[in-house]
Amino acid sequence: MTDAKLKPKSVDGTEPDGAEKSRQEKASTVEVALPPDAIQPDPELTPEETEQARKRYLLKRFWISARRYWSRDGDKFAWPFSIGLLALIGMNVGFQYGINLWNRGIFDAIERHDAGTVYFLSAVFVPLVLGTVAIVTVQVAVRMMIQRRWRSWLTSAVIARWLANGRYYQLNLIGGDHKNPEARISEDLRIATEAPVDFIAGVISAFLAASTFIVVLWTIGGALTLPIAGWTVTIPGFLVITAVLYAAITSSSMAVIGRYFVHVSEAKNQAEAEFRYTLTHVRENGESIALLGGEEEERNDLDKTFANVLRQWALLARQHMRTTLVSHGSMLIAPVVPVLLCAPKFLEGSMTLGQVMQAASAFAIVQGAFGWLVDNYPRLADWNACARRIASLMMSLDGLERAEQSDSLGRIKHGETEGEAMLSLNDLSVSLDDGTAVVTETRVEIEPGERVLVAGESGSGKSTLVRAISGLWPWGSGSVNFHADRRLFMLPQRPYIPSGTLRRAVAYPGAVDSWTLDKIKAALDKVGLDYLNDKIEEEAPWDQTLSGGEKQRLAFARLLLHHPDIIVLDEATSALDEKSQDKMMHMVIDELPDVTIISVAHRAELEAFHSRKITLERRKGGAKLVSDIDLIPRRRKPNLLVRVLKNPSVLKEGTSSHKDSTVPE
Repeated sequence: MTDAKLKPKSVDGTEPDGAEKSRQEKASTVEVALPPDAIQPDPELTPEETEQARKRYLLKRFWISARRYWSRDGDKFAWPFSIGLLALIGMNVGFQYGINLWNRGIFDAIERHDAGTVYFLSAVFVPLVLGTVAIVTVQVAVRMMIQRRWRSWLTSAVIARWLANGRYYQLNLIGGDHKNPEARISEDLRIATEAPVDFIAGVISAFLAASTFIVVLWTIGGALTLPIAGWTVTIPGFLVITAVLYAAITSSSMAVIGRYFVHVSEAKNQAEAEFRYTLTHVRENGESIALLGGEEEERNDLDKTFANVLRQWALLARQHMRTTLVSHGSMLIAPVVPVLLCAPKFLEGSMTLGQVMQAASAFAIVQGAFGWLVDNYPRLADWNACARRIASLMMSLDGLERAEQSDSLGRIKHGETEGEAMLSLNDLSVSLDDGTAVVTETRVEIEPGERVLVAGESGSGKSTLVRAISGLWPWGSGSVNFHADRRLFMLPQRPYIPSGTLRRAVAYPGAVDSWTLDKIKAALDKVGLDYLNDKIEEEAPWDQTLSGGEKQRLAFARLLLHHPDIIVLDEATSALDEKSQDKMMHMVIDELPDVTIISVAHRAELEAFHSRKITLERRKGGAKLVSDIDLIPRRRKPNLLVRVLKNPSVLKEGTSSHKDSTVPE
């Protein structure tokens, strides 16, 4: 959770600048189509068939979003670059044909001892090579440009959907195959967009090359006449037939040998992702692990995870060995086959040396074209695995997006309060994504300047209620309303510290240059972090360097800079000692006397800094508000708060405790 959830303006009260506004508009238009409908598995399918159907749908789901790069909403340069790539592929095949003719000419001239032709063709060879190199170089540049721009477009689309409406946080609250989304977006999406461009370019190049040089083989080779058992057998286009049969044997062998390649590659990628996730988890929780002395246990867990990686790599290595056996054997045999087939014609004088060499060259090119699958099957398997992983993330985002557009599950509404009320909760119920109630029928109205303490035993739904107020928790019913044009700032128990300088960390989520250096230093002074002023421009791993208490003090310094209208403190002083906690609360009240405060905390000492206290109690059907009392007597409008006070029986009911409830905090 971040420190701030702002409504409806930025934290400093200004509108986004032109560049930021343009970026937001671009992100919002990258993925405008509605998410595809969820596909329910056929109950008559076996588990294996269901899994296969799921994998097929994942590839389909990937293409639903990925192919829009070439649509009206995609990149305006997508089609020009694609057409240019096709033209370059055609030109490259043309140069290959030119070199093939050159082979025939040079060897015929050598056979005839024609020095003049040999010298002329030697001179012609230079521009042929330069032209081929130039075409291939430009082709690579255009191909990689398409890959880069496609990846950039699709990454922007996925990130825009991931960050929208707090979905990056909500993914942690729902089930589904979306673990480790950052690796899917950074690594899997890269492979998922690079490989198809290579595949399509390779297939088109192979098709054009095969079509061109099959004609060459048919023209040069002609028919082969063989005497067999007193009979004369004539085989028309024998070189073409041999090339097709040879390619069919190698391709079918590859298909049989590598039939498990996709599954093994997918398992290897998943094992690698889990290993990365485990390493990241250790790094992020390094302080707790070190304090508890859990290195040995973490080492055992890492060893177990890495052992799975090695097992999957061993299985993948076996697949590579088998496919290499076919591909390398084919590479060695292919150049010899046409020479042996053409040898009888050459020896009888019906075929020149140049024609033999031209046939050998054409045969090798045709085999290279037909053997494209043989050479690229491992990459195809890797692409399948990566495309499915990014599609799984897309499907989870689809589910969240459908829930936002549907009333079947129930969504908490957000609006504006009437009158002077700063915040109101109208019949607010908070539930899990499966409909299980967490907090039910809460009705609260908070006036400007009030300081409200939300209390209750652990597991009574206090933090969940706070997340619903901030807009991070979407499921439930009722509404959360704020006063128009008021700014909300949230301080979680574990403040987020971004990378970079300490100055940036204090200014976050505002821009680092939004406040002068003196103002930032003054804010640090007031929260007791003045000893860090000398390091304010220093780039360091502050998230690892600062203690929990220092991070919470830094979060309070942010309050002084951003000067919000409403502050939500979710155990924001839990890492501070009682004396430091008192100083922070006094400082907030003195520096921001008109601010409205909503606090979630367990410490009874905090009651002294609040004017009201509302208590939640855990129930089987969801936590309920059981009391609302004034800690500081003040005149307020009657019946602002309580649905519960209108129903005294609820208070009686609230005296019982239900230990079997499992509502999360």
